[in-house]
Amino acid sequence: MAQSSAEALEAAATTPATQATDGRRTLPTTMRAAVLGGPGQISVTTKPVPQVGPEDVLVRVRRATLCGTDLNIRSRAFFGGDGPAPGTFTPGHEYAGEVVALGESVDEFAIGDRVVAEAHRGCMRCTNCLIGQYTDCLNNGITAKGHRTQGMTVDGGFAEYVVNHVATLHRLPDSISFDEAAALTTAGTVMHALDVLRSLVVGASVAVIGPGSIGLLCVQVLRELGAGFIALSGTRPERLAIGGEYGAHLLIDVAAEDPIAVVRRATGGRGVDIVLECSGAGVALDQALGMVRRGGDIVLVGFFNGPVAADLNAAVMNGVTLHTVRGEGAQSVARAVSLAGQGRIRTAELITHHFPLEQIDAAFDAYANRTDGAIKVMIDI
Repeated sequence: MAQSSAEALEAAATTPATQATDGRRTLPTTMRAAVLGGPGQISVTTKPVPQVGPEDVLVRVRRATLCGTDLNIRSRAFFGGDGPAPGTFTPGHEYAGEVVALGESVDEFAIGDRVVAEAHRGCMRCTNCLIGQYTDCLNNGITAKGHRTQGMTVDGGFAEYVVNHVATLHRLPDSISFDEAAALTTAGTVMHALDVLRSLVVGASVAVIGPGSIGLLCVQVLRELGAGFIALSGTRPERLAIGGEYGAHLLIDVAAEDPIAVVRRATGGRGVDIVLECSGAGVALDQALGMVRRGGDIVLVGFFNGPVAADLNAAVMNGVTLHTVRGEGAQSVARAVSLAGQGRIRTAELITHHFPLEQIDAAFDAYANRTDGAIKVMIDI
């Protein structure tokens, strides 16, 4: 049964870490949590409240949201094999909530702090982690070596409670609601996608392919970083209109216009300096290659649903650099929180639907089918 609003604000202390109490009663030993069934199946069951280790924080989840990766997780395509046993694994990697218990070594947070999570925690011992590339951890999936990816390799946030390593949480300003915060993990992905360019965006011309939540947040971040020209292409006019409100200079409905020709014409035939491919559509890589200038950069941000055929000679012959990025990294969520706290990026307009945890299967269907223009679908927990 869902908790009342009075019970929602749980203040907990830990003496020791596994004996959290709010001064009136101990935290519950069981919780509601969504779990994967067979391919395409997800439902809510009862699971034990997770225990916190010395470097962990227990978060009472308030909002979680869906992204395209969650659809691949529900279908089990994400796991590339059998994956976790049905009825055991809780997905969810974009969520926000309140701190209710602390591991014995944690002094970075206090009980009652409002926080947003980032999904990735590297092992912090491999070569990639030691140079800051923890989203590309060489010990991916090996929890015995310290790696965790919430909702992908370990249980995630489609539950009342979730354990996070202290390094994966970011305190929220009072001005940011839980709804807005849950979408900031996506903004962190955008920040990380720009990191790989290793150059300032100020004055650059940029094309963004795909006006989903990632693409629309790209437009906002590019605007704040001083991009000189931003084109946004996609198939949904209502989403393109939001991109215009967010600061895109050129909106391209690819059902009505050739996006390559439009971008080339807008740039005097030169092409844009940077293309951010956020759609995951099979034709998008060729579109990006056609839009970018000689010597320009393409960042592949969206996940493709399968193998993609593209004319890579266009990249080779024109000195185009292809970059890839996975999720958030390099403290990008913290930077997204900072921008949102300053009122410089907004996520509220992207939130189109709310579902209670018990209706999570319907929430997935609404997101997958883009029901009523679904962009960000929130799970209220």
